[in-house]
This record gives sequence, C-alpha cells and structure tokens, in this order.
Amino acid sequence: MPEEFLIAQDLQKSFNHINAVDGVSFSIHKGEIFGLLGPNGAGKTTTIRMLSTVLPPDNGDVVVAGHSVRNQGDLIRRLIGVCPQELALYPEFSATDNLVFFGRMVGLSGREARSQAQAILERVGLTDRAQGRVEKFSGGMKRRINLGISLMGHPELLFLDEPTVGIDPQSRNNIYETILGLKGEGKTILYTTHYMEEADRLCDRVAIMDHGRIVAMDRPLELKRKLGPPDKVTLEDVFLNMTGRSLRD
Repeated sequence: MPEEFLIAQDLQKSFNHINAVDGVSFSIHKGEIFGLLGPNGAGKTTTIRMLSTVLPPDNGDVVVAGHSVRNQGDLIRRLIGVCPQELALYPEFSATDNLVFFGRMVGLSGREARSQAQAILERVGLTDRAQGRVEKFSGGMKRRINLGISLMGHPELLFLDEPTVGIDPQSRNNIYETILGLKGEGKTILYTTHYMEEADRLCDRVAIMDHGRIVAMDRPLELKRKLGPPDKVTLEDVFLNMTGRSLRD
C-alpha cells in the first residue's frame, strides 16, 4: 500500500455559524499529485489553510508525516512549501533577491539560499532574468518565481493553489514540466486548479468539493468511467454532474 504522507480526518470549520468545511476526510500518498477541485465557495481555500497550519480546525485533525497540526504545527511547517494563488513577491526586488529573502525566512543561510535560488531559477527557466526586477516581468514569469519561492528549503509537501492562472502557454508548459519533475523526485503535491484539463493531465487522484464536503474522489480516469466512456467524457462533465455547477460559479 502507498505510504500516506498527509491524512485529513473529519475536518470542520465554521464562520458565523456557517459550515465552510463540514467533515472533510482524505489522505495524500507520498509522491502523489492530489487535486482538490471545487467551485468558488466550496471550502477549498479554508481546507488548504487548515492543512498548512494557517487556520486551526474546529474539529478533526491533519497529520503530516506523523505530526498533528493541533500540537506540532512548527514541525509541519518545516516540511511544507506553499505557492499561493495571490502573488507573494516583492516587485522592486530582483528574481534572485526574492528567492533569497524567502529562503532566509525558512531558515537557510545566505550561502545556501543563494545556491538554491540559482538552481530554482534554472529549473523554472529564468536564469537569464536572475537580476531582473520582478515588477518588469510578465505575468507568467511572476508565476514561475512564485512557484520557485515555494521550493526554497526543499520542502517535502507542496501546496500549489492555482499556480497557472492567467498565464501564457510558455510559462504554463514550464510549470507543468516543473511539477512533473518534482513528482519524479518524490515530492508530494496538493494541487488546486480551475482548469480541468490540468487536473486530468497532472493529478494521480482528485477530490471534488461542494458546499464544504467531498462529493467524489478517485483517479480522473475512474471518475470519467463512472459517467460514461472515458474517451468521450471529460473531467468537466464529471464536475458538472456531481455539483450541478460550473467550476467558477
């Protein structure tokens, strides 16, 4: 059986007596790309915030590599890297300085941070723009640096929240290759996206959330097969069938 690297158990979170997350349970295997999909307001962001120790659950628990978010959040934070949907960059800094700054924030020495920054810039195809100010970069280049920041410190578990939203095809393909390369190195990845073809292409398994609950979870091929011939059914068809809504509703 695959090793479970992250286990979410009956997660619950309410705001003003409204259940944002209502009994969510799933596990992510070590070395797996796990997609978390859902329309806006489904509870994905709240779930990710609990998984990444930002938000404490009202009930339930998250265990990462044997550590509970309830009393070992500091140990979990050493294992994870987060690429948020909103760009987390200093526009007046160079690409290298952004990476080094966040590397120092996760505890790297100056020398190690610069070494990792150089390797990451090569990985995301931006070595030639290492000293360029990020404010001059295209949207796709900024997304690649945003992803690169999440890799500083060699985290074992990555939370990638819509890393390809609104970018050019070249940057999207680079990010695809980067993610698949990380999987090949044994990284464990939670991936959210509004692009169903991405989830179908990249994810080993996906969970579909709606109204704070998981309504379906399986390999993309199996989810399509339950609805019809998998060569004719798309993951978007599955999503509409399960939730009655388009992904961005």
